[in-house]
Amino acid sequence: MKIVAGLGNPGKEYEHTRHNAGRIVVDLISKRMADTKIKFQLKFLMPDNFMNNSGPAVAKALAGKKAFRDLIVIYDDIDLPLGKMKISFNRSSGGHNGLNSVIKALKSQEFLRIRIGISLATPSGKIRKPKGEKAVLNFLLGEFKKSELDVLKKLSKKIAEAVEMIFTEGKDKAMSLFNN
Repeated sequence: MKIVAGLGNPGKEYEHTRHNAGRIVVDLISKRMADTKIKFQLKFLMPDNFMNNSGPAVAKALAGKKAFRDLIVIYDDIDLPLGKMKISFNRSSGGHNGLNSVIKALKSQEFLRIRIGISLATPSGKIRKPKGEKAVLNFLLGEFKKSELDVLKKLSKKIAEAVEMIFTEGKDKAMSLFNN
């Protein structure tokens, strides 16, 4: 069983927030991939607990360490501009508390993740991140504008293609094609 987990916070009040980008995208790709003829079993997981405690739910869905190769965790990344994605493997949490919870629960970093950019960027591409802990928290828990959600919807098509390629042709090929 292949598992794609989208990190975020449960509840209506968090539904369209930047910190829920992982859940939003997993919901979109689950609908998109339901219509494709994939040749493997795929489960989409959106933990019902809060972001910073996502790990136990992800760990519970896996059947041992061998299943790590069949896991992709999708989550928001404030260090990437909105509309960009990055596939990585066997990396640290980079300070992301939700991913840190997954690493801690699995007792391993050896799984794939797809980071989704949520930050605004200048026309030249420079990321405009909020400064200070309170400003960052307000930004993360702030709602996407409709135009930003449209960007996520467009990106979800690319992410669905990446997920399928990861599971059919391998992570290295997917990384070389989608990390640009």
